[in-house]
Amino acid sequence: MANVTVREMLQAGLHFGHQTRRWNPKMKPYIYGPRNGIYIVNLDLTKRLFDKACDFITGEVKNGGSILFVGTKRQAQSIINEEAKRCGMFYVDHRWLGGMLTNFQTIKNSIERLKSIESMQEDGSINRFPKKEILLMEKERVKLERNVGGIKDMRKLPSVIFLVDPRKESIAINEAIKLNIPVVAITDTNCDPDNVDFIIPGNDDAIRSIRLITNHVAEAVLTGQALKDGEEASEEAVAAAMGDAGSEMAAEVPAEEVAEKPVEEVAEKVVKEVVEKPVEKVAEKVVKEVVEKPVEEVVEKVAEKPAETRE
Repeated sequence: MANVTVREMLQAGLHFGHQTRRWNPKMKPYIYGPRNGIYIVNLDLTKRLFDKACDFITGEVKNGGSILFVGTKRQAQSIINEEAKRCGMFYVDHRWLGGMLTNFQTIKNSIERLKSIESMQEDGSINRFPKKEILLMEKERVKLERNVGGIKDMRKLPSVIFLVDPRKESIAINEAIKLNIPVVAITDTNCDPDNVDFIIPGNDDAIRSIRLITNHVAEAVLTGQALKDGEEASEEAVAAAMGDAGSEMAAEVPAEEVAEKPVEEVAEKVVKEVVEKPVEKVAEKVVKEVVEKPVEEVVEKVAEKPAETRE
C-alpha cells in the first residue's frame, strides 16, 4: 500500500478547514493557522496520523477483523458505497438507524426480511402473491436495501468504524463508544475530536478530499487481506512440507527389513531416532513398525522366556 503524500492532500484540498468563526477549540492542535478567514489544517500532522490509522486498519483486517464504512452526507454517499464494495467490507451510506449496533439483533430481523424478499424474487415464488402485495413487497425491499443493504452480510459487530464527519455521524460514534469499537474519522475544524480514536484532521466536505482518504482506507483493508491470505498460505505450505518429510522417513526403512530384525534391534533403532530426528517423523515410523511386525514373532519370543519371568 502506497502511503498518501502531502502533495496529494494539497491537491485534494484536504487542508481547507471551516471559517474561523465556525470552529471547535479542541481542534487547535491540528490547525496550522487562519488564512483569509478560513482555518488551514496542518497536513504534516495529518499525514502522520493518517498513516497511523491505516496501519491500525491493516492490522485489524490481517487479524480477521472487519471494517464498517459510514458516510451518510450527500458528498460521501457514493464514495463510501464504491470503496467499501471494492475492498469487500460493509457500509452505511443512507441513514444511520438508531440501534444499528447496540440493538443489532433487531436490525438482523430487518436483514432477514430483506433476504427473504430477495430470495422469493430470485426463485419466482413471489409471483404466487397478488400484484398489489408484490408491489408492496418491492417497495419494502427498496427501503430495506437503502437502510441495511450495506450490512446484510455482516454477521457480527465490526472491529473498526471508519466514518466521514463525526458531527454528522454522532449517533454512530455514541454506539461505538458503548460497544468499545474503535473509530477512525475524517475530522474537520468544526468537529469534536474527543470521541474519535484515530483522527484524520482535514476537509470532510470536499468530494476530492473524501475520495482520497476513503480510497487509501480501502487500500489499507486490501493490504490487510493480502497479508492474512499470505499467512494462511504459508501455514498450509508448512503443513504440506511436514507431511512430505514424514512420508520420506517412512520410506527409508523397508517393511521386510523391519520384519526380519529382532525386537531389540528395532527398539534400539527407535531410541536412536528419537534422539536425532523430529518427534513427528519418529511417531509415524513407530506406528508403521508396530503395525507391520508379525504377531507370531512376538508370541514366539515370549514363549522362549522362563516361566518365572512371566509370572
